[in-house]
Amino acid sequence: MKQALSAIGAAGLVAGVLDIVSACIHAGTRGVSPVRVLQFVASGLIGRQSFQGGLGTAALGLALHFVIALGAAAVFYAASRKLPIMLRHPIVAGLIFGLGVWLAMKFVVVPLSEATPRPSLSSDLIQIAIHMLAIGLPISLLVRRSSGTARS
Repeated sequence: MKQALSAIGAAGLVAGVLDIVSACIHAGTRGVSPVRVLQFVASGLIGRQSFQGGLGTAALGLALHFVIALGAAAVFYAASRKLPIMLRHPIVAGLIFGLGVWLAMKFVVVPLSEATPRPSLSSDLIQIAIHMLAIGLPISLLVRRSSGTARS
């Protein structure tokens, strides 16, 4: 149990940091501040008033972001216990998992939330790459490393 929590914690933390930094850089290219990015995350829970909440709602957004990243790491960890091929082929598994996380966020989580994103094909393509490379891949590699699976 301790090994599982350690793997999930490390993978969720690394993926969460990589993802939020990537999101802030991506948004920054469009003139959006990191505080606004985090308020957008919080808007999924509390709606548009998150944009009036200053650093408080940005902090809520950051906390929610890491809850989601840890949840993704927990899902990968659990799935890898049932499907050991995920640990034998962590690069492919991580890239596919990252795409799956993006699909779940885009078509399930965000539509069920209070957030109101603006659709954009270019933004979607960038977000897919971020999810595959900054979320799925680090989670799979860190879970594999903590599992002691030999390289094949």
